[in-house]
Amino acid sequence: MLTPEPRRPVVLAGFRITSACGRSLPPFIPLSPTGTARPPGAYLHLSSNLPATLRCDRRYGGRHCHAGKGVPTISSRSPTARPEAAPAGTCLRECPDCGLFLRLPALDRGTVARCPRCAAVLRRHRTDPQGRALAFAVTGLLLLALATQMPFLSLDIAGRAQATVLLSGPEALEGQGLWELALVVLATTVIVPLAKLLCLAWVLVGLRLRRPPRHLSAVFRWVERLTPWAMVEVFMLGLFVAYTKLVDLAHVELGAAVYALGGLMLAMAAADAVLDHEQIWEAIARRTAQASPPAPPSAGGPGHPGLRRIGCHTCGLVCRAPEAAPCPRCGGRLHARKPHPLSRTWALVIAATILYIPANLLPVMTVINFGQGAPDTILSGVEELAAAGMWPLAALVFFASITVPVLKLASLVWLLISTGRGQATRLRERTLLFRIVDAVGRWSMIDVFMVSILTAIVRLGAIASVVPGPGVLAFCAVVILTMLAAETFDPRLMWDVAARRDGTGREAA
Repeated sequence: MLTPEPRRPVVLAGFRITSACGRSLPPFIPLSPTGTARPPGAYLHLSSNLPATLRCDRRYGGRHCHAGKGVPTISSRSPTARPEAAPAGTCLRECPDCGLFLRLPALDRGTVARCPRCAAVLRRHRTDPQGRALAFAVTGLLLLALATQMPFLSLDIAGRAQATVLLSGPEALEGQGLWELALVVLATTVIVPLAKLLCLAWVLVGLRLRRPPRHLSAVFRWVERLTPWAMVEVFMLGLFVAYTKLVDLAHVELGAAVYALGGLMLAMAAADAVLDHEQIWEAIARRTAQASPPAPPSAGGPGHPGLRRIGCHTCGLVCRAPEAAPCPRCGGRLHARKPHPLSRTWALVIAATILYIPANLLPVMTVINFGQGAPDTILSGVEELAAAGMWPLAALVFFASITVPVLKLASLVWLLISTGRGQATRLRERTLLFRIVDAVGRWSMIDVFMVSILTAIVRLGAIASVVPGPGVLAFCAVVILTMLAAETFDPRLMWDVAARRDGTGREAA
């Protein structure tokens, strides 16, 4: 940082600016890195007619003048994206489901902002989102550490005992040659939750420091990406299904790790419930001086043709930018629509449909009890639960493992066909269907976690053992592929078709 000299007022076209850097600013001539007149491609963006303070620091080998919130910005680097301006007290946002651009007012306590076109929730008012989310994140980290170190389950059958820890499931699957399945179980139950909580705590603690660490925006991006793949709550439901199967074989005791996992599930759910992502992004932008990037003179003007309004898929910032330009707030790539959404989704859906056949025909596991046993498929497991009188649990497993994958594949196929054919009817219903497909797909991992738990604890040789089958690997691939398919599909394409048919522009609010 350069040493400032006494402030001197400078007037630029009616704007009163007080210079606090080490160089004087003559009227209408922003400085270059060498202190000479403005080079070609440098811009002066005046966003306020109030007194402002410019400061100078060294970046990329030269001097760049910056301004804080709501003040002019001078830079010698040509920009590629700039935030879209909005009236005071509001913020411009793009609905992630229908693509409608809206101006959101400041929310009162307990209020929710919804899209008037597709009813998507755009923002909820949260009370102290940073402090409460940090408390839950730290609690979750402590509970996860306890869950990985303390006893998980213990089994006693015919005088022989077997005890496990949380990591015993992936170890048992790897010992059976299913290292791919072991990696998925380990990632979704330990690695991803740990990474998410660490990233969240890092960002929230960093925002409280006088000098926040670098790359807060990049770290918080990972919180957004990892959330769907942290499946502690699904694992707990798989544990419940496995427990009901084990009580018929032997005496089972729940270890302290089970209760720690239950607490972890609640802590992560609470952290997600109280976290205001938009407020965190605004705080990161303020603290890291990313909220005021250089701006070109006008969108689509000379030297910058084709700039369009794009909403960042990660942080929600609306910018005027070319396709694939970096977001000035979070650093992610800006795309008006997801790249190749239809072709990529079709490929994933077709692959999942092919794998769904062996997932149902091949055995997912074989239960051996005193030397006898038969392979079990997903459907036969449901039949066993129903025969034992556990109708609610049988219905739950049937819905999560059979109904959800079928309906998810059928729904994605219908959305792809209707969008590809340009159908512009029942848009709200189709958008709601997409939200349901995106939300419930992860719950099909119940069977995968159940097999992992049973394989880990029932290892008593000829007395009792559980051997995973090839069907569980195929079924796990189906679940992952359908989750990726829902992630690559862009529901805004459905609304684009309707906008083209009635002659309205996509940017019209």
